[in-house]
Amino acid sequence: MKKVLATISVLFLLLTFSSATVFAGKPASDRDGDGYLSTVDCDDRDATINPGATEICDGVDNNCDDVIDEGCGGCTPVSEICDNGIDDDCDDAIDCADSNCTADPACSTCNPIPENCTDGVDNDCDDAVDCADSDCSGDPACSSPHSGLLYQDYPNNCMACHNTQFNEMADALHYTWVGDAPDMTNQPGTQQGKLTNALNSYCINILGDWPVCGSCHVGRGLRPDDAQADNSNIDCLMCHNADYAMARVRLPDGSMGPSSTDTAVLNGYLQNIAAPTRQNCLKCHANAGGGDGIKRGDISMSDITNTDPDFDVHMNMGGANVACQDCHAFINHKVTGKGSDLRATDHAAEVQCTSCHAGMDSGTGHTDAGLNRTDADRHIARVACQACHIDEYGKVPTEIHRDWEFHHDGEPADGVSGPGHPYSEMAANLTPVLKFWNRTSHNALLYETAVLDPVTGTYPTSRPNGDINDGKLYPFKYKTAYQPKTVADDVIISVDTFDFLKVTGDLDTAVQSGLVNMGYPANEPYELITTETYALLNHGIPQAATIDCAQCHSDFSVGSDNKLDLLGYKLKGPKAQVCNQCHSDKKLPRTQDRMHGHLQKGSGIGCGFCHSFERP
Repeated sequence: MKKVLATISVLFLLLTFSSATVFAGKPASDRDGDGYLSTVDCDDRDATINPGATEICDGVDNNCDDVIDEGCGGCTPVSEICDNGIDDDCDDAIDCADSNCTADPACSTCNPIPENCTDGVDNDCDDAVDCADSDCSGDPACSSPHSGLLYQDYPNNCMACHNTQFNEMADALHYTWVGDAPDMTNQPGTQQGKLTNALNSYCINILGDWPVCGSCHVGRGLRPDDAQADNSNIDCLMCHNADYAMARVRLPDGSMGPSSTDTAVLNGYLQNIAAPTRQNCLKCHANAGGGDGIKRGDISMSDITNTDPDFDVHMNMGGANVACQDCHAFINHKVTGKGSDLRATDHAAEVQCTSCHAGMDSGTGHTDAGLNRTDADRHIARVACQACHIDEYGKVPTEIHRDWEFHHDGEPADGVSGPGHPYSEMAANLTPVLKFWNRTSHNALLYETAVLDPVTGTYPTSRPNGDINDGKLYPFKYKTAYQPKTVADDVIISVDTFDFLKVTGDLDTAVQSGLVNMGYPANEPYELITTETYALLNHGIPQAATIDCAQCHSDFSVGSDNKLDLLGYKLKGPKAQVCNQCHSDKKLPRTQDRMHGHLQKGSGIGCGFCHSFERP
């Protein structure tokens, strides 16, 4: 029993000493006052570090879970060192693969070779390209002030030097496409032009179709009246680089420019600036109306390389090789000259042949020049040069009729065969229609009431004004079209040509869309009518030796009307009645030559004695 009690006493003493050891240790504390005792707070000296803190990527175990920067990939971002094989800035890109190392010498991919001054590449790795590189200072390719220009800076690099010219162009008709129309007898006080209210027998009106019709505008894609269009919308390369003009198209983003992405090609456009060539002008003017030669009848893409003086004696590379601006002089970017079917006047309305052919309008010019047909001097007051010198047009086939009921391939325009160009009847080697013109015209405008001509059965869209007592004889192209008009108020409808040409190819749908564009209901009743238009002929003049006076002066029998009779030169009554004013029933030869001999006899007989007009 005593042994048991002794054993228990020893155990009691051992337990007592063991407990005393625990109670003698340092007590738990919360020094940083963050609410966590030091027994769980891994840094009781920093209140931002505790089990309830959010882990941040700073190289510290912020939340005391024995893991540093969990969720941070174990990366602490610092500036990238481009040659140490480490992702220093923690963006998953190492050394030269990191965009921050692009300019670092350690990451250069350029292998320097001598600078090529025309390829748009920094060949010698000195951050200077082509003519901007001092190594190119003596290169012939860099002697032009434009030689260092880059397409990526266009058009701002042009505007930096040519701000005056940009301002001039912004006010010129080639850019505005609308202006004052003093030569129009319908609404002469109204601004007129292709951009807004011009109406014709080709594509009718631009309403709803800027993407196609605006493709020949000398802008970079926007309409000139667009609120976003400032001078940077002017595309000076269209007129000042022929290759650019030929390559320019409507791009997918709606802008105008070349489809090429080749840097050297694009820079070449900027670095080779020149005065306009026929190529620049004809890219648009020859293709007016929808294709080569369609609209004008006296110009075509063939004029660019023509070497035949009888095709065109002026635009003849083997002879005169006249540039367009040699006749169509530009004053402050405003052009001289326009056709009878064009409305607004830019600088001046008329190109004078005597600017080159001086003195030929003097009344003795042909005689003084020793020409064979000196009787032409008698015609100067009433016959324009073109009337004698243009006896044929359409040397490249031109459109003489357009029918919106059908597509170019003859298929009905009902949407079944898809979009396409309206049907064009083409013809070549045509004889001009001669008309007296006083250099004013009545050219139809959008929303005007269309008026039927009871003589021709057509609705005119462009007619030159004048008659035998007012104006000179000029040659014209004549054509017709079959197009829609409202029934109720006789207004020619601006067919939505974008829908017709590019979307549905359905005339009815395009008419409905056009009606809505004009402010009519889509179901406004319409009918198809025949319109007509005259266009002045000025180009395609052959050599003078080909002129044949018989084109007018032939077939003087009184049994039928010749060309001069139809122009108003017909006798004012039956021949016997006219001659019997003096000669009673005398049986004289009474030929045209004999009768006109009276004028040289000093008899006092004037034109009005036999005709219904007088001449001085």
